[in-house]
Amino acid sequence: MPQHISTIDDSSLPPGHDLTELIESFELIELTEAETDTLVEIFNIGVGHAAAAMSAIVQEEVCMSVPSLRFARRSLAARELGGNVALCGISQQYAGAYATEAILMFPEAASFEIVRMMVGDAVPIEELGEMEREAMSEIGNIVLNACVGTMANMFHHELRGSLPTYRIGTSEDILNPRHDSTDPPVLTLRIGFSLERQQLRGYLAFILSMATLSDLRREVALYLARFEAAGNDGPPP
Repeated sequence: MPQHISTIDDSSLPPGHDLTELIESFELIELTEAETDTLVEIFNIGVGHAAAAMSAIVQEEVCMSVPSLRFARRSLAARELGGNVALCGISQQYAGAYATEAILMFPEAASFEIVRMMVGDAVPIEELGEMEREAMSEIGNIVLNACVGTMANMFHHELRGSLPTYRIGTSEDILNPRHDSTDPPVLTLRIGFSLERQQLRGYLAFILSMATLSDLRREVALYLARFEAAGNDGPPP
C-alpha cells in the first residue's frame, strides 16, 4: 500500500520562522505522560526540601508544591508570565553534567510579603526595602539548590551552582536580561507557596539549550528504566 507523506517547506511557515525552528518546537513539547509525571515528582521532592528549610527560618509551616510544568520557547514563556507584570527574579547558573540557568520568580508585590514573612513583624516597614535583595536572594538560593540538587541526585550527576543574582523587571527582563536574539527552550514550573497566614504563587524556570533538553529527556528515560527494574516498589536508587 502506498504511503502518503505530507511535506512542508519554508514558504508555508509564518514570517520570521524557519523549518528547523518548527521541528525543534515539536520536539520541545512532546513529553510523554510518564516523563511529565517523573519531572513533577522530582521537583515536588525538591521544593519539599526547600519548604522544610524555609519552615525552619520563619518558624512557621511552609508548604510548597509543583502542580504543573511545561516546555516552551523563552519568548512564549515570557508572554505567558505576563509581559506587563513586575517580577522579582533570583537566578543561578549551574554547570556540570549539563548546563542551565535556573530562575525563581515571584510577582514584585508578593516578594515584599515574603520578606516580611522571613524577618517578622518587628522590622519597620521602611526598612524592609533595604533587606529585600538579601532576603530574596537567600530564598532563591534555598529553593533553586534544593530543586537542582534533588534532580542531580536522582540522575546520579553533580552540578555546581553560582551565587544568586537578583533582578526586578518584566518577565522578558528576568528571562532574557541581555536581550539577545536567541530563543532557547525554557522549562517552566508553577509553584504553590503557602503558609498559615497566606498563599502565594511563584514560578521556576530553567533555560536550556537543545542539547541540554535532549540530555534531560535521556536522564528521565534512564530514571524510569531504573524504576521499572526495581519492580515499581519505590523510586530508583
